Amino acid sequence: MPRPHLRRRLAAGALALATTAATLTLAPTAAEAAVLPNNFKSVGYMPSWSGNVNTIQYGKLTHINYAFVLPNGDGSLRPVENPSKLSSLVSLGHANNVKVSIAVGGWNDGDDSAFEALAANSGSRSAFVNNLIAFVGQYNLDGVDMDWEYPDPGASANNYTLLMQQLGSALHSRGKLLTAAVVSEGYYVDGVPTAVFGSVDWLNIMAYDGGSPHANYDWSIASINRWKSRGLPAAKAVLGVPFYSRPGYYTYSALVGMDPANANRDCTTVGGAQQCYNGVPTVKRKTQWAMANAGGMMNWELSQDTTGSTSLVSAIYDTVTGGGTPPPSGRTGPITGIGGACVDVAAASTANGTAIQLYGCNGTAAQSWTVGGDGTLRALGKCLDVTSAGTANGTTIQLWDCNGTGAQVWQAQSNGTLRNPASGRCLDATGNSPANGTRLQIWDCFGGANQVWRLPA
Repeated sequence: MPRPHLRRRLAAGALALATTAATLTLAPTAAEAAVLPNNFKSVGYMPSWSGNVNTIQYGKLTHINYAFVLPNGDGSLRPVENPSKLSSLVSLGHANNVKVSIAVGGWNDGDDSAFEALAANSGSRSAFVNNLIAFVGQYNLDGVDMDWEYPDPGASANNYTLLMQQLGSALHSRGKLLTAAVVSEGYYVDGVPTAVFGSVDWLNIMAYDGGSPHANYDWSIASINRWKSRGLPAAKAVLGVPFYSRPGYYTYSALVGMDPANANRDCTTVGGAQQCYNGVPTVKRKTQWAMANAGGMMNWELSQDTTGSTSLVSAIYDTVTGGGTPPPSGRTGPITGIGGACVDVAAASTANGTAIQLYGCNGTAAQSWTVGGDGTLRALGKCLDVTSAGTANGTTIQLWDCNGTGAQVWQAQSNGTLRNPASGRCLDATGNSPANGTRLQIWDCFGGANQVWRLPA
């Protein structure tokens, strides 16, 4: 079974250092904020007990969940903590085109008895749904994020399905969203039947509090793939990342405060014990994967982040937006790479699928590239294209009809690389070679000589 999530425990003060550390995952609304491309979601949690709504980087988020409101067994809701904070969050969020939802539940010291009771009969289910609809209206919210973390397989799972179907219908008919936080692995995965997938706008997969080291890349990606293998569409899979360490629950901001170099690590030693978390490089790598294979990124939680160059919210945003821009348009001429060789259309063929290679510069039309204002690179009337819109290392580059897809967008980075934001990878000369006929491909960006390109003057 997954280890318990500690949101409420930490809120009670068990964390001795800096800010609250918790483990949670949720996400908000379906009507997307227009911040990130391709409806990619960047979801953050704001706890009722920690953090200042005025310090949130709203411009780098699409959704924020306010944690939490708790239910009673009869379907009523307990008073929300710090209601004025929630109201301020909604106002600031909406002013910045960010959607705000209410997160319902949380780990709550592992006590889900109220959920069990209210979901077990139609009367209390209806009361719960009606009370949530009223709450959403009262605070001008954009949706509900259900955080009944541990419905058991069997009767509880069946009741969970009925509850989510009823709540989803009520919210969607009002233009609101329904999302849910789910565990990453183990017994309770089956507590969320596949019938729920159609009722939610997405699931926030708590890909943390597991793996060794904590929330490592491979373990986290396997968590998302496990849900997708059950039939969850990629667009409804949101990858959760921790802004805290295990086993000591140090906040990321506290760890960076101890040593700024910790921002680029995943483990560090504090008080003689190893603490593991996700630093900037790993969060960027996970985001690159999510861009190609999932619907977004989520974090627990915003008050645990830093600001400036070490911010994990910024790491997600910078990765999704490319950290660069299309090169200035209208320029035409050769593109040169390693060893001064030119980017070349093999045999000057205009057929779709023609290989793009390196070749000695010869001034022919096969080496004359026009930089498009849309981020494309064009030769012979066609575009530089990632074969089959692939995202894996080693996917080859070809010539193809210009079609406006992400497979044909290239963003110039400050280090001379050309990044394809759809894959998160860079244009790369295979084998670090300038030899005639060297195929071009995409590969993890590292800024080596075989990834540095000089565009037309």
